[in-house]
Amino acid sequence: MQLSKFISLARYLPAILFIAVISCASPRGEIEPFGQNIVKDIETLASDEFQGRAPASPGGIKAVEYIENRFNEIGLKPANDNSFRQPVPLMEVTGSNFSDLVISGQGSEISLKYLDDMVVGTYRLQESVSLDNSELVFAGYGIVAPEYEWNDYEGLDVEGKTVVLLVNDPGFATGDESMFTGNAMTYYGRWTYKFEEAARQGAAGALIIHQTEPASYGWDVVRNSWSGTQYGVVSEGETERLLAEGWIHLDPAKEIFEMAGIDFDEALARAHQPGFKPQSMGLTASTSFNNEFSFSDCNNVIGYIEGTTYPEETVIYMGHWDHLGMVETDTGTDIYNGAVDNATGVAGLMAIAERFMSESEKPERSIVFMAVTAEESGLLGSKYYSENPLFPIATTVAGINMDALNVYGPTNDIVAVGYGFSELDEYMKRHAAQQDREVKPNPYPERGYYYRSDHFNMAKQGVPMIYANGGSDFIGKDQEYADMVAKDYADRYHQPSDVVHDLWDYDGIHQDLWLFYYIGKDLANNDDFPNWAPESEFRAARDATANIRRN
Repeated sequence: MQLSKFISLARYLPAILFIAVISCASPRGEIEPFGQNIVKDIETLASDEFQGRAPASPGGIKAVEYIENRFNEIGLKPANDNSFRQPVPLMEVTGSNFSDLVISGQGSEISLKYLDDMVVGTYRLQESVSLDNSELVFAGYGIVAPEYEWNDYEGLDVEGKTVVLLVNDPGFATGDESMFTGNAMTYYGRWTYKFEEAARQGAAGALIIHQTEPASYGWDVVRNSWSGTQYGVVSEGETERLLAEGWIHLDPAKEIFEMAGIDFDEALARAHQPGFKPQSMGLTASTSFNNEFSFSDCNNVIGYIEGTTYPEETVIYMGHWDHLGMVETDTGTDIYNGAVDNATGVAGLMAIAERFMSESEKPERSIVFMAVTAEESGLLGSKYYSENPLFPIATTVAGINMDALNVYGPTNDIVAVGYGFSELDEYMKRHAAQQDREVKPNPYPERGYYYRSDHFNMAKQGVPMIYANGGSDFIGKDQEYADMVAKDYADRYHQPSDVVHDLWDYDGIHQDLWLFYYIGKDLANNDDFPNWAPESEFRAARDATANIRRN
């Protein structure tokens, strides 16, 4: 939903500021500049002229034109026939007239208030939505994961019913390393998956019980991110989404279980165990609301360098060009310039493209440069591309996502979000070692940050993706400096103050880009098709395309 990844992440930014880095020189030596246009591109995209780069806004249209012109200047080939643009049909949904969520049965009735006790919405193209006396079924974590021999829906018919679900997955709940991935969240723990799976099972609705620790954010995050206008893509049709999807606060959830005659703590304990059996709660749920829709085309901007030997095989660099636009206040207009998030990533995309184009020897595989839209609205541009790819998924080798580069100076460490997920770890370690840098795993795997940026949509299709977003051991600086950096970033994050300012040290960005460049160059000039770890939830999708690739 709108801004959910960033709202939840922002609460913990002082503790988790990770900035991926490397250089072509010694980490303790002088950092060689990566490109000549990085500063210009960042300052241009983050200027007031671009009005915060909201999708489909005048500033967003200007950003697309700027990136398109730069891709053309660099000499990239247009990826969509003769165009650099891939139109993304955006849908804005604004809900209104939310009734209470009324739970009935067992001779009792409970009414849950919108925002205080529950949130609900839909992406179906219906102006009026009504969930009428839909049977409630407790379906545990709502997970179907063959690789873990887990199926919470086994033997259950939920057609027309509303499933009540737990957040995260059984591994987090038990801390058992042999169950799923233990404390580290899997994709099955993400709320987005749970709604998708409930729809596949034929449910009319799904309600996730909010718990702060397994969700990694409080109820205020749910309340804020689910209120107001929501965004989707028009391709998300009636058969793909639930009639009603939402969350319920833990306190009324416990009341509902008590009303059903089910001990809440015992139900949670059962849901953690293999062989869990779902159960009807003997209750029904009813709610209604209205929707207003508006539609607009926004654009991903995509160019590529054609490979000399295996042009059908592609390596992807990606970053989102959009930010939050402008907001009218009592004192004037606030512009959310998004300098770090993510003018830096888009400038990096163009700088890497320039470096590859400047080389006399072109890569054996094609390299795709993808500036995607509507990331801040729910990873929508990358979602659309992943489901409507301009280059076949089966022959997409791997990718690197650049979402907010390091503007505070070079570091000695690299934190790989999703460390251990795929064979791309070896690429990171190999190239980082040449710079005497340490690759560290994300210290907060239970929060599922790997599933909250654009690379995730490609991962769902089976494409291994790097999301290196960290480092806090700044070269020549002490812990006081690192603490200052964390606070400064947190204070500016998703605020009008995310602008180019005096604390910036571009050596950090140059390090980022050297790392990403060398990893991509390695991938573009070998025969490897990296895979996911055997236990990964994305492994099956990758393996399913193996016979399409060259041997």
